[in-house]
Amino acid sequence: MSLRLRHLTTLENLPRATIERLLDRAVSMRDACAHGTRKLDLLAGRTILNLFFEPSTRTRTSFELAARRLGADVINFDIGFSSTSKGEELYDTLHTLEAMHLDAIVVRHKTSGTPDELVRHAMSGVSVINAGDGNRAHPTQGLLDALTIRQHRPDFENLTVTICGDVKHSRVARSDVHALSALGTKNIRLCGPAALMPADTELPHCQRFTDFDQAIEGADAIIMLRLQKERMAATDLPDEAAYFQRFGLDKRRLALAAKGCLVMHPGPINRGIEIASEVADGAQSRILEQVGNGVFVRMAVLGEMLAR
Repeated sequence: MSLRLRHLTTLENLPRATIERLLDRAVSMRDACAHGTRKLDLLAGRTILNLFFEPSTRTRTSFELAARRLGADVINFDIGFSSTSKGEELYDTLHTLEAMHLDAIVVRHKTSGTPDELVRHAMSGVSVINAGDGNRAHPTQGLLDALTIRQHRPDFENLTVTICGDVKHSRVARSDVHALSALGTKNIRLCGPAALMPADTELPHCQRFTDFDQAIEGADAIIMLRLQKERMAATDLPDEAAYFQRFGLDKRRLALAAKGCLVMHPGPINRGIEIASEVADGAQSRILEQVGNGVFVRMAVLGEMLAR
């Protein structure tokens, strides 16, 4: 059995066995807590800090619920009132927090690589979990997406997965690709406007499309990415309606995919821009399952690192 994780900052190069162990543990956590209706005491006496330099109600709430369901104490660090907003160095803040005898820090930051920097500068036994850094990684999102797919289509080696939208700036897309690749998925398709696609040297084993109809044909799962509206100007599309016409997921396009194709989105959704409401709320949508799985995956990660 591979060694238990001390930190989780990326899924890149994480062994398949480790990812599968975390997914299996998430299912066990779900069953043990009766889908969230029963509190566990696995992490009683542990203290977890949510350190979010970017706003994210969904992810922070998910981590908080996960920690509390495991019996841990949770602190939400308000960056708006912290000394970092007054110019204090990030690492000084880290060492100050470490002195309070924390067990884990869940960090989100706009700068790629920040969680790894915290790992390198940490002086205590604190664990660092990346809740999203720049456009680099969002590992627990990648895990919860893999878990959602596995619940319906566990044959990862035979899947075709299409990821569509602003791939260039998406940490979710990168973590999804890393998770799916580790689990054996060979046919991963990336689609979006040319200006919102990553460099050719990045994610080289993925197929690339600028025609969504082609990218979606025969797909077993479609992961739609949120379009950052301020990046629309970088594309050759004049407005949101034009974007939806070319890259939006509606019933007509969904019919091009494989029968029973899973529809996914990390949220929050821009309805009528990335995805039509009739699809987001339709029978093939797994978006709310993703939300629920997010709590169980984060319980699994915290349990992996902190359970005595």
